Amino acid sequence: MKHFLHFKDFSNVWLEKVLSLAGSIKKKPSTYKNVLKSKQIGLLFEKPSLRTRVSCEVALVELGAYSLHLSPAESQVGRRETIKDVAQTLSRYLDGLVIRTFAHENLIEFSRYASIPVVNALSDTFHPLQILGDLFTIREIKKRLSGLKVAYIGDANNVCNSLLYASTRFNFNFSAACPKGYMPQCEAILERACPRSIAIGDDPLKAAENADVLYTDVWTSMGQEAEADERKKIFRPYQINEKLVAAAKKDCIVMHCLPAHRGEEITDAVMDGPHSVVFQQAENRLHTEKALFMEIFR
Repeated sequence: MKHFLHFKDFSNVWLEKVLSLAGSIKKKPSTYKNVLKSKQIGLLFEKPSLRTRVSCEVALVELGAYSLHLSPAESQVGRRETIKDVAQTLSRYLDGLVIRTFAHENLIEFSRYASIPVVNALSDTFHPLQILGDLFTIREIKKRLSGLKVAYIGDANNVCNSLLYASTRFNFNFSAACPKGYMPQCEAILERACPRSIAIGDDPLKAAENADVLYTDVWTSMGQEAEADERKKIFRPYQINEKLVAAAKKDCIVMHCLPAHRGEEITDAVMDGPHSVVFQQAENRLHTEKALFMEIFR
């Protein structure tokens, strides 16, 4: 049994296998129609979702599994009963759990007591499910990952953290530009990684220079709404706009994990422009989730 909580728990060979399988699924989805037939998978979402919930449910149905959505009101994990008790109970009903939560420690505790596989569909610290689809998209367009420069501009959130980890696994150069006080807190990776492959700073133009990929996310994540006005002021210089795109390579691609706050972290001109692959990126979540679920839940 494997839990998918974080890239560091898996070898490059295994991750490559998932990406390769996703490519096969995208080409011939009907071939994999019933590989999870009769599997019962719970979707325990403490945070609301659009793309993650829809893509996960569609992926499971198209693989022949049955998905059961558990809302915060129904589960009340950690309030009405302990994570330990919920994990042990659901393990007797289900074949797997996909969890979208706040604290990453909740996922770790679920995996400790669950006797079924647990998949991280997002925590405040990491979002590997999103990054799998992003890596697939980059390689689909650029034909490789190794040696590319991926520049992340904005808040060093769960997406940024997972991209940072992924860069050490897939050998691409990672550059992040974040305001002081909002930079990645991944000292263990920064100490282990080659100094030339990871660059963290507060200059968005420098980060974007000669980048193959420009990536951004919202400035205010769920749970941070009280800080929204202050964050808009702090992050204003970190918008992906035409000036920033011009600093990157001529054939750069622009990515956003969505939902996008147009006019804040990204302009309409860039979001709808020729460099944007945002909706191809969103589609590919479906294919990589299918591949992951096949490897984890089968």
